Amino acid sequence: MPIPGSPLTPARSRPAERPGRRPPRSARRLLALLVVLAAVAATACVRAPGDRPVDRLGGARSFAFAIGGDAESVDTTLLGRYDLVVVDGEGVTPQVVQALHAEGALVLAYVSVGTIESYRSWYAAASPYKLELWDDWGEWYADTSKAGFRDLVTGTVVPPMLAKGVDGLFLDNVDMISEHDAQAPGMYALVEALATMVHRDGRILFAQNGEEIVDPLLDVLDGWNREDVTSTYDFDTETYQRVPAADARYALDALRRVRAAGVFTTATDYTASATSAISTESTANACSVGALSFVSNIGLTRIPATPATCG
Repeated sequence: MPIPGSPLTPARSRPAERPGRRPPRSARRLLALLVVLAAVAATACVRAPGDRPVDRLGGARSFAFAIGGDAESVDTTLLGRYDLVVVDGEGVTPQVVQALHAEGALVLAYVSVGTIESYRSWYAAASPYKLELWDDWGEWYADTSKAGFRDLVTGTVVPPMLAKGVDGLFLDNVDMISEHDAQAPGMYALVEALATMVHRDGRILFAQNGEEIVDPLLDVLDGWNREDVTSTYDFDTETYQRVPAADARYALDALRRVRAAGVFTTATDYTASATSAISTESTANACSVGALSFVSNIGLTRIPATPATCG
């Protein structure tokens, strides 16, 4: 495993399903998940759309998912050109956050709440809650059904990130519950607890992926990112590939639906080149449904000098 923060460290974003390979689910399993979703939705803490800090996001015209590379030596001049920036929550320094703020950027702290990463300072404390290994990224799915794991995230992992002065959190791997049905109630409880933490002082809560499980959270999320809308990286072949047309329509429909619910939307695509036709198409597709676009390599180390905007 590369040393965290080195140029070889893989980005911690969860890749969406491989092109054309949405995991099959039996009718029985799907019914069980729908029952869980309905139960959680019925008991969720509902906030009116007007309670979201949309005034902080309303002026954002560009987005950077910048968790690749060295979190302690971020090029703040480059990233400061973006209105909304996601940085690694553990690695980023308060000085970097302050410098990005000085450039006018909103800064979100990335944290995976559905997996356990071996290089994190809280790895030993989280280890008792490991499920199976996720080979693509070399990390373990987390047992969010256990109160101990949820307390670790809310009491140990997140507070130091917020203390750095970030404008909110960017949650990854919430969608692990799509394939781990038993973890759904715990994950929803965890996300709602984090929403309470950030919203009490006007901060922002983002999550990404999982359009099939996000509905119960639309009242507590301020933003939602969808990866692999137009172009993706296939771990099996180690190549960048166009997302099949049907899957692209599915992703765009999800972005459109989430945005209609009053949640700010962004889209992240992965391409081999920043100047390729598929990169241009990725931005056009995101903009067509009102989402900000970011196009990078799978390591999220490529930050375009000119932010993509929607006209």
